[in-house]
Amino acid sequence: MFRHLLTLSLPLLLFGIWACQPLYQAPELVKEAIKAHGGTAYNNKRIEFDFRTYHLVLKHQDGQFSYQRSYRDSTGNQLVETLTNSGFVRTLNGKRQTLDSTQTRRYSQAVNSVAYFVLLPQKLSDPAVLADYVGTSQIDGQPYHKVRVRFRAEGGGTDYQDTFFYWFNQQTHTMDYLAYSEGGPRFRKAINPQVVGGIRFQNYINYKGKNDDSTSVGTYDRRYEARQLRELSRIEQKNIRVVPLP
Repeated sequence: MFRHLLTLSLPLLLFGIWACQPLYQAPELVKEAIKAHGGTAYNNKRIEFDFRTYHLVLKHQDGQFSYQRSYRDSTGNQLVETLTNSGFVRTLNGKRQTLDSTQTRRYSQAVNSVAYFVLLPQKLSDPAVLADYVGTSQIDGQPYHKVRVRFRAEGGGTDYQDTFFYWFNQQTHTMDYLAYSEGGPRFRKAINPQVVGGIRFQNYINYKGKNDDSTSVGTYDRRYEARQLRELSRIEQKNIRVVPLP
């Protein structure tokens, strides 16, 4: 009798284990999103654009990267900040500056942050990314897959403990919304997409909750739908150029 019960319960047990598995795998959703935003068009390119008072030049080639931000300060001095695989360099009127660790961290983070968001979702292919599927959402009448992203300590940068959430459109596979807590809880909605050089670039409306808000940014899709977030700013890239590298 017990043998028969065991025989009958094994398929049910296996079915229960299978049913607990996520229907979608986060890495596959990320790959689909990268493809929808340009795929291989990101490779071996020089990307230039203006962001607020800054001019940025982003390069990726054969595993090497260079993110450069140039601008003038209030007194007219020319500043150039360059982040590469090898480190960070800041020059003032062509002369290299000596920076302490706090300054290096602050300036390099500022450069990397702009580059990171412009290059999304391609940046989610980095080896340090840990992506988990956390369910579905309905935003602005469209169905979305929701993915949580964390980072390995090795290769995850100085802010590897940050947690991001991304919402991928179930029909177009595009990354239309994202949320993060670094620098204050934020929820971004993609607007005005344009394709340049085969790459999809997006501007964003930047939303925030109340100053005393302590809820997880993973709930900000519901907060946005309930009109509980207010617009804080617009994130816009202008004069975008994409040039193949030799």
